[in-house]
Amino acid sequence: MTRKQRRLTLIGSAGAVLALALGLILFALNDQIVFFQSPTDITQQSIPAGQRVRLGGLVEEGSVVRSDNAEVSFRVTDMQNVVPVTYKGILPDLFREGQGVVTEGSLRADGVFVADSVLAKHDENYIPKEVAEALKDQGHWQGDEETAN
Repeated sequence: MTRKQRRLTLIGSAGAVLALALGLILFALNDQIVFFQSPTDITQQSIPAGQRVRLGGLVEEGSVVRSDNAEVSFRVTDMQNVVPVTYKGILPDLFREGQGVVTEGSLRADGVFVADSVLAKHDENYIPKEVAEALKDQGHWQGDEETAN
């Protein structure tokens, strides 16, 4: 082989290895690439207990219950299904019922989502884009187009 052929073979082999590695990474992350999963996604998929996921939706009206030890339980809905959530810690100041929320954590075997972080809206007109799109897809969106962007 000439020097040019060896160089092209080396570059081609390196490209093939990188493409294979990228393919394996994308395959492994196939179910987790989405920013969050809605309550409907959670109930339809068989997510094993203890697997980390992000759950997004609206905090159901009348569902927030605060206890003395800084534990809060509430329900997240996408207007079709509801997932109960527990969180121990201080909630964001702007967290309230009827507003968009994205929680990170894992499901327990009993179907309760145990959150270790809660993200709430940042001003009066904002709802996370992914939550707004999910609500639009289900026909429950009531905001204007600018609010969801």
